[in-house]
Amino acid sequence: MMDLLGYGAFFLTTALIFSLVTLGLNLQWGLTGLFNVGLAGFVAIGAYTSALLTTPDDAARLGGFGLPILVGWFGAMLVGGIAAAITGIATLRLRSDYLAITTFGVAVVVQLVALNAQKLTGGPFGIGFIPRPFGSLAETPLLFNLSNLAVVSAVTLIAYLALEHLSRSPWGRVLKALREDERAAISLGKSARFYRVQAFAVGGAIMALAGALQAHFTGFIAPDNYLPILTFQVWVMLIVGGSGSNLGAVVGSILVWAIWAGSGTLTSILFAPEQQARAASLQIVAIGVMLCVILLVRPNGLFGDRPLRARFGKRAKAAAGESK
Repeated sequence: MMDLLGYGAFFLTTALIFSLVTLGLNLQWGLTGLFNVGLAGFVAIGAYTSALLTTPDDAARLGGFGLPILVGWFGAMLVGGIAAAITGIATLRLRSDYLAITTFGVAVVVQLVALNAQKLTGGPFGIGFIPRPFGSLAETPLLFNLSNLAVVSAVTLIAYLALEHLSRSPWGRVLKALREDERAAISLGKSARFYRVQAFAVGGAIMALAGALQAHFTGFIAPDNYLPILTFQVWVMLIVGGSGSNLGAVVGSILVWAIWAGSGTLTSILFAPEQQARAASLQIVAIGVMLCVILLVRPNGLFGDRPLRARFGKRAKAAAGESK
């Protein structure tokens, strides 16, 4: 029972870290309409920035300043936000598929730098000995996982409430106006590029914070953690939960991660060890089937806005009577 509770805390911690990434993507895509498929790059920037700031000194690479974990998290948000702002200034003149290709290229560049800049990032060997919150409890997995779950839950809740406030503020309404009808928003004197860069920077900072949390939760990072499959997972989480809904971003992340982890457990049980490498592709199949089913039942996701449908018969007459 204790082991099951500890695993549940570990699972929820990982799912909430994904939720933070999805919340950042929801700000960029769901609220502003920016098609970012390079989010793995911003997650990596946050993870490596926090790791370099907080790890002990290492003669094999730069960094290792031994600063407190909170300093690493704020540093990750700052560097991630600046990187996203620079990317936004350079690329947000592009639209839809061209923007997607460019942001994907940014993520690939970040991953290749992490893989080859061994003096800075440790190269393919990654960075270890990253300080973990409540590291003294590591010998007691249940207490360690519950403590980290409490920290990640608090950070996710703060980010969720802040984004909910922003989405209802005048700033959020401008972003929605730019998403729905850019020309109308510009005609009211709003700078489309200025607001889009802001949204891209804030979303990138949230993704970087998620990367920092993940780095300190696991205690080790490597370039293989930030492959394009991460972008695929987060986009599915947002689509399932409902684009434009912060609650949908959180619930969709937990649901998709549950299916991803559950399918991985099933393949390890049902298939022999020599077949598990091939069977791992069934995880993507499971996610694809779930995505198709949810979009057939809820085309806008679980918490997305339902499309308005034409009314017929008695409902139409009743609506017409009320309008009079």
